[in-house]
Amino acid sequence: MTKETSEQIEVDVVLTPEQINEQTINKADSALHLIVKTVETFDQRYIFKTLRDLVSIRKKLNVHVLSHLINFYLNDTTKQYLLQAINASPSTEQQERGEVLPEINLTIHWLVQLYLLDQAQLQQLDMLNTQFIIPAMKQYNRRSLDLINAKIWFYISRTKELLNDLVSIRAELLLALRTSTIKHDNETSGSLITLILRNYILSHDYSQASNFIEKIEFPKNVSTSIESRYFYYLAKINSVQLNYSDAYEFVITAIRKAPQTQNAQGFLQSAFKLSVLIELLTGDVPELSYFNKSGVPQQVLKPYQDITQAVKLGDLKLFNDSLAKYREVYIADDNLSLVERLKSNVIKTGIRIISLSYTKIHLKDICIKLHLDNESSAEYIVSKAIRDGVIDAKINHQLGYIESNELNNLYSTKLPQEQFNQRINFVNSLHNDSVMAMRYPPSQNRRDVNTKAGNEDELDEEELMNALEDLDSDFF
Repeated sequence: MTKETSEQIEVDVVLTPEQINEQTINKADSALHLIVKTVETFDQRYIFKTLRDLVSIRKKLNVHVLSHLINFYLNDTTKQYLLQAINASPSTEQQERGEVLPEINLTIHWLVQLYLLDQAQLQQLDMLNTQFIIPAMKQYNRRSLDLINAKIWFYISRTKELLNDLVSIRAELLLALRTSTIKHDNETSGSLITLILRNYILSHDYSQASNFIEKIEFPKNVSTSIESRYFYYLAKINSVQLNYSDAYEFVITAIRKAPQTQNAQGFLQSAFKLSVLIELLTGDVPELSYFNKSGVPQQVLKPYQDITQAVKLGDLKLFNDSLAKYREVYIADDNLSLVERLKSNVIKTGIRIISLSYTKIHLKDICIKLHLDNESSAEYIVSKAIRDGVIDAKINHQLGYIESNELNNLYSTKLPQEQFNQRINFVNSLHNDSVMAMRYPPSQNRRDVNTKAGNEDELDEEELMNALEDLDSDFF
C-alpha cells in the first residue's frame, strides 16, 4: 500500500448538516415502512425493529427532520398541532394523503415527545401529552400498538416526574392500566405497573404502593427491561417495610434480568447500591470483590464500600464519618433512610466482636470501644443484643460488666440447614428462569434454503431477534 493511499484512508468523511438530515430522514422512512409490514403480517417483532432503529437517530432529531415526517406522513388535522409544538411551519406543497395508519401516527407523536424532552421544553411537552397524545391513544384498540403505547406512556410519566407533578398523572395511569388489562395488552400493562410503582416511590407513598401490589397481577411475556424494573421497585418497597429477605431476592432478580449493556448502566448501579444496603440489613457483609464489578466505576460504589467497612468492623465512629461525608450522595440515591438503619447493625457487630474477644468486659470499656455516651446506654444496647440473640452473654448489673457464655457448636444448630435450603431455592429459581428465557432456533426442516425468499426470511429473523435484545437496553 502506497503512502498516498494510506493517507486517503485515514481522512475522515465530514458530512454537512444537510447530508446528516437527509440520512436521518432516510433511516426514519425505512423504519416507518416496517410498520406497514407489521400490519400486514401481524408480527410484533417488526415493531421492535422499528423502535430500535428510531431510538438510534434520537440525537439527530431536529425541526427539519420532524417537520418532513409530519408533513409527509400525517393529515392536516394532526399536522397543525404537532408543527406548532416544534415551532415549525407547514409545508407549502399540498399532498393528497389517504388514511394514515394509527401505528405511524403514534410513532411520529413519540418522536416529537423525544425531541421536546431532549430540548427541555417540558411545559410544551406536557401540554401536548395532555391535550392530544393521551386522547389519541384512547381512540384505537389494535394489538400492533401495544409496544408503541408502552413507550409513549413512559415519556408521559417521565415528563410529569421532571415537572415535579406526580399526583396529577396517577388517575390517568390507573385508568390506562385498567384498559390495557381488559385488552390483554401485556407490554403496556407491565410498563404502566412499573410507572405507577415509581410514582408512589418518588412521592414516598410506600403503603399505597404495597396495597397496589397486592391488588394487581404482573403480566407474563413482557420485555426483560420492564420485568427487571418491576423487581427493583418490589425490592425498594420491601426494604422500606423491613422485609429484607424478600427484598434481597427481588433485587438480585432485577440485576440478573437487566440487560448487561451500556444503556442500562445507570439502572445496574442503582440496583447494586440497593443490594449492598439490603444485604447489610439482613446481617451479611458483601465481599470486597462485589465493589470491583466490571462496568461499574469504583467511585460510584465508594460511599457504600465505606459504609460496608464500618459495619464489618463495628466501628461507630467510621460509620458516622462516612454518613456525614456522603450524606448528599445517599439523599440523591434515595437510600438515606436505609443507611441510617445500619447504625444498630454497626453497634451489634461491635458488641459481637467484643463478646468473641473478651470473656468478661466492663461496660465502661464497651463505651470507649463503641464510642457511646454513657454506661447506661451501653447496658441497654447489650441487653437488647442478648434478647435478640446477637450474643450469648449475661450482665452483672451490680459490678457493671458482661460475661460471655461458652460458645456452642454451630453445626449442632439449624443455621447450616437454613443456609443450605436458601441456596437450593436460589439455584432452582435461577434454573427455572433460564429455561423460560431460552429461545429455540427454527426447525431445519422448515427452512427453504433453495429459494431467495427463504434466505430473506432467515435474515429478517436474525435482525428481529437482534432488535428484541437491543430494545431492552434502550428502554433504560
